[in-house]
Amino acid sequence: MSASHTLVQIFTGGLSAPDSSVGSLVAACLSLIGVALYLRVAVPSMRPRAAALCSGVIAIAAMGTSWALLEFASAWWPAWPAALGLLFGHLGLGAARTSSASGVKLPAKTPSISPPVKSTTKSPASIPPPATVTPDRASLGRYRIDRQLGRGAMGAVYLGHDPKIGRQVAIKTMALSQEFDGAELVEARARFFREAETAGRLQHRDIVTIFDAGEDQDLAYIAMEYLKGHDLQRHTSGADLLPVPMVLNIVARVADALAYAHSQGVVHRDIKPANVMIDPSEDSVKVTDFGIARITDSSRTRTGMVLGTPSFMSPEQMAGRRVDGRSDLYSLGVMLFQLLTGQLPHAADSMAKLMYQIANDPAPDVRTVRPDLPETLANAVALALEKRPEVRYAEGRQFAEDLRVIAGALVPEVGGLPAASGDVTPPKSDGFAATVKLSRTDPRHNPSP
Repeated sequence: MSASHTLVQIFTGGLSAPDSSVGSLVAACLSLIGVALYLRVAVPSMRPRAAALCSGVIAIAAMGTSWALLEFASAWWPAWPAALGLLFGHLGLGAARTSSASGVKLPAKTPSISPPVKSTTKSPASIPPPATVTPDRASLGRYRIDRQLGRGAMGAVYLGHDPKIGRQVAIKTMALSQEFDGAELVEARARFFREAETAGRLQHRDIVTIFDAGEDQDLAYIAMEYLKGHDLQRHTSGADLLPVPMVLNIVARVADALAYAHSQGVVHRDIKPANVMIDPSEDSVKVTDFGIARITDSSRTRTGMVLGTPSFMSPEQMAGRRVDGRSDLYSLGVMLFQLLTGQLPHAADSMAKLMYQIANDPAPDVRTVRPDLPETLANAVALALEKRPEVRYAEGRQFAEDLRVIAGALVPEVGGLPAASGDVTPPKSDGFAATVKLSRTDPRHNPSP
């Protein structure tokens, strides 16, 4: 039988096809069922390019098997229904991704602190929120835009209103189509909604609440609670530094929030003062901007290696190595150093020098800048800023406990934000003492999880 004749037989059977119509029909049905299960279970978890490549290989293999059966065993198995199923299945999934991107719903959460929706997010770092900025659009999805709070490199932050339930929200936008195109845009859009969904699953009183995510006119957005207050960026210099007990209590609450996020498999990757909102009058501390957080997954060891703010990045993050929660705790240590002193532990006039310092130079003792700070606090900061993750704090709750012990030993200062009440575990009386008895070079302090 010629190759062309065999190809015709594969698709049509023809008059000379073997007399196995019932068997051929059963084989075709089983093939379609297998393709449907593959499209339903495997493909949605794969990247578009990888899924298309895998499906192409499956289609070619099916056609080759059909040819071999017909050529050598005179058995006709029609492979074309499976090939068409793969083709139209991918077209349908592509259309579904496009439509779902315009209205992804995330489960609403009830904040466990303060009255019902007190809203959140911060304006982009170093840009004070303007009071009367006219928005460049009237709405996003179902949300009415009231005013612009700030603008960053890839988008803006708006104060919006949800007409369905009469709630104020902060809406963070990202103009993905201006940064990506083609297949990269498809992947960036999928990653955006995947990360929004990840952040939406975090339910903690000190983490910003995500309500919804969607896309409108090529502008991806995340709607979240809107909080009154300000971020910690204004308290990182000179006369604006906060009292030490207040700093320790704030950072301890952030450490608790990170401990919860890490227990859910989420690493923030960009902890810094601009990503922590406070409102002392409401006893409110909120970690914001989990938009670049990723679910910890060993298959994505290098994903997001350049994400984050350089001065706050851990040595392993700066080097593009796999990161876990201990990377966030290093960044939190940098933030604590800056909130206490008004300076960063490492500063340089070029990225190359900064990267070298973070990777190789020990962080200075915080008391070289503020001699009035207790030795126990200097030891805690130094432990958080250890280069080796295995020597650093193992998890956020341990860091928080040490900071609360230190704060409790200090003379109370007026105006300090009180320690959070509720699910915070009271510190053990000898917890910090046990920590500092170990050498900073002793790996027993912090074995890798």
